[in-house]
Amino acid sequence: MRSLEDILEEYEFLEGDERYRLLIELGRELEEMPQPLKTDATLVRGCSAQVWVYPTEQDGRLHFLADSNAAITKGIVALVISAVQDRPASEVAAMDVTAALEPFELRNQLSSNRTQGIPNMIALVQEHATRILGA
Repeated sequence: MRSLEDILEEYEFLEGDERYRLLIELGRELEEMPQPLKTDATLVRGCSAQVWVYPTEQDGRLHFLADSNAAITKGIVALVISAVQDRPASEVAAMDVTAALEPFELRNQLSSNRTQGIPNMIALVQEHATRILGA
C-alpha cells in the first residue's frame, strides 16, 4: 500500500476526473478482504455504500483489511487505511486522521453522499486501535 504522502503528491497534480480515477485505482490496490470477514460486525455504519473494515495486529502494529461494493468509496476507504496502515495501535488511537486527509479536500472533490461515511470509517479504525490497546 502506498503511503499517504505518496498518494497526496500524485493527487495534487491531478484534477477532476483524474482524481476520481486515482481513488478507484487505490481501491483496486487494497489487499483482498476475504468474503467471510464481510459481516455486520465489520460493516461501517452511515456510508452510502457498503464498507467493511477488519483490523489485525502484527508485531504491535495494526493492519487493516477493507472493502466496499462501490469503486469510489473503496478508494476513499483505501485513503483512510493508508493513513493508519501498519502503525502502532497507540499512534492510530491518538492520530488526527481527519487532519491527515484534509489536504485531499474530499468534501470539495466528492458529493456529500460519498463523503458522509468518512468520519465513521475513521471512528471505526480508531475504536479498533483503542480496543487493541486495552486488551
